[in-house]
Amino acid sequence: MHSRLLAVGMGFLAIYGAVALKATFATVLMPMEPEKRQIAPQVPDIPKSDPKGEIAGDFALPSVKRASITDRNGQVLALSLPVAQIYANPMELIDPQDAAQKLKKVLPQLNMEETIRRLSLKKQFVYIARDISPVQEIAINNLGIPGIYFEAGERRHYPLGRTAAQIMGSVDIDDHGIAGVERFFNQRLNSDRAPLRLSLDIRVQAVALDELEAAKNEFSAIGACAIVMDVHTGEILAMVSLPDYDANNFNHAPNDSRFNRAVTGMYEPGSTFKLQTAAMGLQLGVVHVWDRFSTIPIRVGRFTIRDMKSDHFAPWLSLPAVLAFSSNPAAAHIALDVGAQRQQEWLRNMGFFNRVPIELPEAGRPLVPSPRNWGISTVMTVGFGHGVAEPPLSIVRGTAATVNGGILLKPTLVARDENENISANDTDEVGVQTPVGTRVLSERTSALLRKLLRLDVTVGSGKSAEVAGYYVGGKTGTAEKIGAHGGYLKHVNVSAFTSVFPMNNPRYAVYVMLDSPHATAATHGWTTAAWNAAPTVKKIISRVGPLLNVFPDTANKAAIDASLAIAMNPSVPSGYRPLGPGNDPGDPRNQIHTSRTKRGD
Repeated sequence: MHSRLLAVGMGFLAIYGAVALKATFATVLMPMEPEKRQIAPQVPDIPKSDPKGEIAGDFALPSVKRASITDRNGQVLALSLPVAQIYANPMELIDPQDAAQKLKKVLPQLNMEETIRRLSLKKQFVYIARDISPVQEIAINNLGIPGIYFEAGERRHYPLGRTAAQIMGSVDIDDHGIAGVERFFNQRLNSDRAPLRLSLDIRVQAVALDELEAAKNEFSAIGACAIVMDVHTGEILAMVSLPDYDANNFNHAPNDSRFNRAVTGMYEPGSTFKLQTAAMGLQLGVVHVWDRFSTIPIRVGRFTIRDMKSDHFAPWLSLPAVLAFSSNPAAAHIALDVGAQRQQEWLRNMGFFNRVPIELPEAGRPLVPSPRNWGISTVMTVGFGHGVAEPPLSIVRGTAATVNGGILLKPTLVARDENENISANDTDEVGVQTPVGTRVLSERTSALLRKLLRLDVTVGSGKSAEVAGYYVGGKTGTAEKIGAHGGYLKHVNVSAFTSVFPMNNPRYAVYVMLDSPHATAATHGWTTAAWNAAPTVKKIISRVGPLLNVFPDTANKAAIDASLAIAMNPSVPSGYRPLGPGNDPGDPRNQIHTSRTKRGD
């Protein structure tokens, strides 16, 4: 029996010795790396070194649910941080006052009197504090207070503060989007943890904010907005609305600061709409560049349509001169030649009757007259940008369609793949790639409009927007504001400049609007767009061009200027009878209607 017990003991000793030896090899001498599936639920991935920020777009904290938001380059715009909510079961507490005093040492902002009251309630659940940091959670846990518990949560944070605040929007206490892209993409952000990559370029956004704020302050405007958009993809690279606010303080921001003037604000477009009037007339074949139109003030009922400064206008202007010098009566004549029905159809097809399609719930509906009230006075005033109110982004969208080959795009705040909306084999006669969208203009008409817009900057009202080597084209627009009780306010304007660069190969649209700017000594008493909005566009283009890999081309200036040249008074082709003196089908002098006096720039 002793022999058998000794044998069994030696056997167990051998087995345990083998196990101990194996364990020594596995844990000390030759440890093996555990499989990922064994530790993934407990241990997060080790962060990778990323000095160049190449994987910034993949940034996500493992302990939060709502996805982060980045700009097109991976710069984080919004992210959720892990926090905890601290609550108590008062029925388990021994001394509420002692517990409150201990909590106060970790949470200095705690209201002692209120905390003691809550901890003394005959309840099983009361909140003590929300959104405490992990460090505070550990410190409170180490206090060892019975009846104190924690609930995991997250808090939305916007690292860049006021940058793109109106676009970002905000979330409520339960992490549900309540404004901006946070609201529009709420389901996506809560169901897919991959970062949402926006089309915004924070570098461009910063430049637009800097220059727009400087202009707003210089001209004492009550508000302003700026937009930079890719004319081939519709991607919004920058959208600024002033005044703004820190996105982290959404609940305390005044309504005027949360108001996004780029998509919610409705403004009479003024003379920027003359671009649409010219495009409409040319595309429909109603007018040609060699036609001439009267600048003589139009008397309709007891009101008169005239230009702000007409002493330098000839009685009749060619179409290029109408846009360059921005004549109201001449634009009214073009609109009358087109007619009410075709004018309405054009504006509807260009999207001016509907909300601009953009991923922002705040996008507003434009203010346009009803078709039954679309009489002769409406035709004329709409022709030079009065009588309708549009959001600035709608004007930018329409401008892009006139220069990108005639395609109406859907603006977007979501970054697209580089060639997603471009047909590489579809180019117009000047080699510009045509984006995918709804065709509203022929390529030939678009090429002609590029020349007309360039003319406005070289010799017309937009000269102050010129940037050497960037071949800017655009159109000024100044509209008198409507007062709170109706009627136009004299000398209170909304000034805007819509532009595209470079006009020989359109890439980006840049728009600036100033609400109620004041004159300065440098503007010689003027508050029109040529004196404030256009120079601001110039400053933005000169700074963002290099950021977007568009550099000034001065070496080929002569050839580029020649390709964009158009005569101010084009000759009439043989066999054509141009519109002009003695041939003016849109002359309203024999028609009696009512209108309002409008002044443009």
